[in-house]
Amino acid sequence: MESFFSFLEKRVDDCSSLLCVGLDPHVSDLKQPTAASALDFCLNLVTQTARYAAAFKPNAAFFEVFGAEGWTALKQVIDAIAEESRKLGSMIPVILDAKRGDIASTAEAYAKSAFEGLGAHGITLSPYLGRDSIEPFIQKPENGVFLLCKTSNPGSGDLQDLLVTIDDGPSTTVNRPSSTVHLYEHVAHLAQQWNTNNNIGLVVGATHIEAMKHIRTVVPNLWFLAPGVGPQGGELEIALKAGLRKDGKGLLIPISRSIARAAEGPTRSAAEIRDQIVNIKLGLGM
Repeated sequence: MESFFSFLEKRVDDCSSLLCVGLDPHVSDLKQPTAASALDFCLNLVTQTARYAAAFKPNAAFFEVFGAEGWTALKQVIDAIAEESRKLGSMIPVILDAKRGDIASTAEAYAKSAFEGLGAHGITLSPYLGRDSIEPFIQKPENGVFLLCKTSNPGSGDLQDLLVTIDDGPSTTVNRPSSTVHLYEHVAHLAQQWNTNNNIGLVVGATHIEAMKHIRTVVPNLWFLAPGVGPQGGELEIALKAGLRKDGKGLLIPISRSIARAAEGPTRSAAEIRDQIVNIKLGLGM
């Protein structure tokens, strides 16, 4: 069955990269505070980095801030990525960083907007409203989601590190066994249970290495989207050692500012990061 992650793995093989190029048009980086300038900024990044990108991750917030024109610009950026994919002969998945989380018809509308309206291939979601809140996004195997599990921000532990008691036995057992785990561990377990179409992954911050190591033992096969390398303090080599699967895949490293603001330019920066990833994996015997 062709699924989101089978498409992603093909792209990873084609470009020998685990780099996910973030498209975050901060107003401070734009020539003018307009949607048109945000579009130009992102189109430049796409054309300069496409050959090294396993995926692109546009952040919806930086487009929505410009209203309807920003939404149009986001669609044009995603269309441009599709065009670069055609030129390269290799589909580059687009992961919409929107962190949606709602239920019923609202979730269905969000899913339709992301996948049909914008043409994104994947999206980040909050899992805290339960399975029915993500169901509209995972009905088609080719549409992928990354569930917020252990996020990269300092305050993630306020909720995600809470200890919860999980029933381990069948509901018919009078004194069924239970275990205590972190909430993020439970999210990982649920993601694995729900991943029947090979289109569910996890957001696991590269700033929380011990948690990443533990989550990898809990779900050895799921893909991680691992933000936090660079300005947030995460280190590339340490993240790769902690989060890679045994096959040398399973981990996407999203980087935006370090590429967009690189003194040597986005092309060289993306190439150097891709090469670092390759060399680290070789050093790990992958």
